[in-house]
Amino acid sequence: MQYQESVLATIGNTPLIKLSRIGKPISATVFGKVECYNPGQSAKDRIALHMVEQAEKRGELKPGATIVEATSGNTGYSLAMIASLKGYGCVLTVTSKASQEKLALLRSMGAEVVVCPADAEPDDPQSYYQKALQLSKEIPNAFYIKQNFNMDNSGAHYHTTGPEIWEQTGGKITHYVCCAGTGGTLSGTAQYLKEKNPNIKIIAVDAYGSVLAKYWQTGVFDKSEIYSYKIEGLGKTIIPDNVNFDVIDEFVKVTDKNSALRTRELALKEGLLVGYSSGAAMECVFKIRRQLRPQDVVVVLFPDHGTRYLGKVYNDEWMKQHGFLDDELPEDVSSNEPSYRKQIKRIYQAYKRKYGKYLKQTLKI
Repeated sequence: MQYQESVLATIGNTPLIKLSRIGKPISATVFGKVECYNPGQSAKDRIALHMVEQAEKRGELKPGATIVEATSGNTGYSLAMIASLKGYGCVLTVTSKASQEKLALLRSMGAEVVVCPADAEPDDPQSYYQKALQLSKEIPNAFYIKQNFNMDNSGAHYHTTGPEIWEQTGGKITHYVCCAGTGGTLSGTAQYLKEKNPNIKIIAVDAYGSVLAKYWQTGVFDKSEIYSYKIEGLGKTIIPDNVNFDVIDEFVKVTDKNSALRTRELALKEGLLVGYSSGAAMECVFKIRRQLRPQDVVVVLFPDHGTRYLGKVYNDEWMKQHGFLDDELPEDVSSNEPSYRKQIKRIYQAYKRKYGKYLKQTLKI
């Protein structure tokens, strides 16, 4: 008989899929490392299992303990899944930005969920960071995972994701594109790849409203960079220990709108129902496409599954509400049509919307 002892044995070894349709305007060969094939449907399964098992080995996580964590949703789901299998309690703090689908998923695994204001600053007692810290002190036998500062986070990807990508590309990878959040997926994988080939370019994706790109450029934590944005699981208002800025060659910021449209484009063109931050990562590839050569091999990491965003980027009403469906495609993209023609079309469409009815009535056409 062929079987696994538990669902935890199926974590990792996710597929590398060639993006031949959406990647048509890009000269390089582009692959997606599709992490929704993990049992918890995200890359966070890797870090959750590794952080829990390492804490058990060190004696920090004791039988009957309650795991506490601040999460954008995916790490929480993975922790809740593992906690249920290992007999731990699980209390998660999330921001109000988390989708209802994500909240339902967390609760389905038996986790207690505490929703905190999305616009609370990190040191605010109401922020999801501070609330998790408070709960870890109040709950008996609690263990606070602290994924942002727990180096087992990046260690999980150093030992799994990095080797997988190297083997799957036969060592031919030239660019690794990954969203910067807690930093583990980005930095752990990047460290392994850089050790194999220092010439591999590591491209970090950041959101407008996050402090990470500015910190990488200047070494300064600039609070003026912080403002609300829509993308989940991307960017930070703190500087996590897991972000190894030394292995990053370039930071690229992407907009909420273009990332949302790119997410939908991945579904339409590649049949990949992936999450919002996956669209952000793909948008980054388009932003750097002029740097790429035909011989380059780009691996872009897609962190999670799209079912967690059915009420957001895959919902037309949500997209319209935020002004994201004004254009059918992200700005500065996909078609091979010269930019001046695209600009002329935009001008024509704008004038048609504004004056079309008047002209029809006046000219009787």
